[in-house]
Amino acid sequence: MNDLPANSKPVTRFAPSPNGPLHLGHAYAAIMAHDRAARDSGRFLLRIEDIDGARSRADLADEFRADLTWLGLSFEEVPAQSTRIDSYREAANNLRAMGLLYPCRCTRAEVAAAATLHGPDGPIYPGTCLRNPPLGQSRGGPDPVWRLDVEQAAELCGPLTWFDENRGPQSARPAMLGDVVIWRRDAPASYHLAATLDDAEDGVSVVTRGADLFAATHIHRLLQVLLGLPEPRWHHHGLLAGPDGRKLAKRRDAPSLADRRRAGEDGRALADALRATRFDTGISLDEGLNLAP
Repeated sequence: MNDLPANSKPVTRFAPSPNGPLHLGHAYAAIMAHDRAARDSGRFLLRIEDIDGARSRADLADEFRADLTWLGLSFEEVPAQSTRIDSYREAANNLRAMGLLYPCRCTRAEVAAAATLHGPDGPIYPGTCLRNPPLGQSRGGPDPVWRLDVEQAAELCGPLTWFDENRGPQSARPAMLGDVVIWRRDAPASYHLAATLDDAEDGVSVVTRGADLFAATHIHRLLQVLLGLPEPRWHHHGLLAGPDGRKLAKRRDAPSLADRRRAGEDGRALADALRATRFDTGISLDEGLNLAP
């Protein structure tokens, strides 16, 4: 089951957010998605996930295109998320009409203080506003977020499975993330809703992304069934780590691809060096990979 049918050409995507420059970890993810499509003469898409409010910068999207070209990756660009707000709102309204969304005004601090369980993404929301809707809906302050009643949604859908090309068949366990946010107060749709809808709209058949998003797939599989969307396969690859052992991140000032590109580094050679890393276990920059800026 590790390969698509012979007559099926895979469609993969790289979907960065323009809230900071791309770094080596992004390059690794883009190369993995590009090469997964190229292996079977498929298509590799670029989608700009630009709904993060004032943090999204159009100039960075231009840099991303230049970075991918510098790495030697050919791509097709699909519409950015900012053009798709209506589709997100329609899907959220459908979930709300099904009785599967409820408003929540709890702050992050309140969630952390009340949580008794922790999942892959941190404290699991304890359902405060679901159990006490008058309190949750009458509190003052900013507009609520809208959360998915995961237990009710899972009961409606029944047992679900999904397939990861590295780890094989998986049983969907959306409860491991709790009642996730579907509609945000500071931006439109959450990552869970937007990425799920976008992948379906773009015809993505192999969702190639880092292993740090493995747990999110349990929720995405649930949303696909609730919204009548097609089921892709997933390919969660290892992560590129910095010298401190943590995955590379924009907020930790990882060296940017744009700086390397402007300094005259050979982008195609860099891409080949990244390809030579251990494909699905991840690699530290201290483990024999000479990628110093």
